[in-house]
Amino acid sequence: KCIFSKRKLRVTSERSSLENSDSDIGLCGWLLVALSILLMLVTLPISIWMCIKIVKEYERAIIFRLGRILRGGAKGPGLFFILPCTDSFINVDMRTITFDIPPQEVLTKDSVTVSVDGVVYYRVQNATLAVANITNADAATRLLAQTTLRNVLGTKNLSEILSDREEIAHSMQSTLDDATDDWGIKVERVEIKDVKLPIQLQRAMAAEAEATREARAKVIAAEGEMNASRALKEASLVISESPSALQLRYLQTLNTIAAEKNSTIIFPLPMEMMQGFMKN
Repeated sequence: KCIFSKRKLRVTSERSSLENSDSDIGLCGWLLVALSILLMLVTLPISIWMCIKIVKEYERAIIFRLGRILRGGAKGPGLFFILPCTDSFINVDMRTITFDIPPQEVLTKDSVTVSVDGVVYYRVQNATLAVANITNADAATRLLAQTTLRNVLGTKNLSEILSDREEIAHSMQSTLDDATDDWGIKVERVEIKDVKLPIQLQRAMAAEAEATREARAKVIAAEGEMNASRALKEASLVISESPSALQLRYLQTLNTIAAEKNSTIIFPLPMEMMQGFMKN
C-alpha cells in the first residue's frame, strides 16, 4: 500500500506540474503571445478559421503554447481556440484500443519451447501523461506486452500454461497496468489466445495419452471380469441350494437362444433322464 500510495502521489504531482506549466513562459513568451493575439485581431475574420478547432467526443486535445502544455490540461470534446504561430496541439484518442501480441517463442520452466500469442485491451486514461511522458504510448505498450508475456511464461511449467490461462492473463494485466501507470495508460484486459506446441512434443503427448487410456481400459476390464466372476460364484451357490433352479435356468437360456432367430436346432432333454443314465 505504501508503494502504491507513493506512486499515486508522484503521478498526481507530475500531472499538476504539467497542467500548470504555462505559467513560467517568461517576459519574452508573454510578448510573443501578445503579438500572436494582435496578429489574429488584425487578420480577422480570416484568422478565425485557423484558431477554431474541434475535437470529437472520444478525443482530447493537448495544447502546447511556446512548447509548454497549456494550463488546464486536455481540452475537449467540442470547440477550443488556439493562437496562431505560438500554439500547437495533439489529438489523443481515448477509446479502448485492441492489439494482438505476435507469437512469442518461450522456453518454459521445464525446458519446453512453446509459441504463445495473446490480445491486450487498453485505453488512454490521462491524455496529458500519454503525450508528455512517452514518445509513442501505443508502440511502448505493444513492446512491453511482448516482453511481459515472455517473462511471465518463463516462470511457468507447460502444464500450468495449458491449464492456468486465466491466472496468467491476470498476472500480465497487473504487471502491465503498474508499468504503464506513469504513461497515463490503463490496461483493461489481457487474454492468452493460443499455445502452439512443437510437432514432436504433440506426438509424444498423444502417445502418452493413448498409453494412459489403454492402461485405464485394461484396469476397467480386469475389474469387470473380477466382478463377473464373483457374481457367477454367488449365482452358483444359490442354484446349488435348489435342484429345480438349474432346470429353470436351463429353460430360460433356451428361450433366450430361440429369440435370436438363428438356425441352431436344440433338442432339450429332461434332467431326470440324464440322472437315470448316470446311475446305470
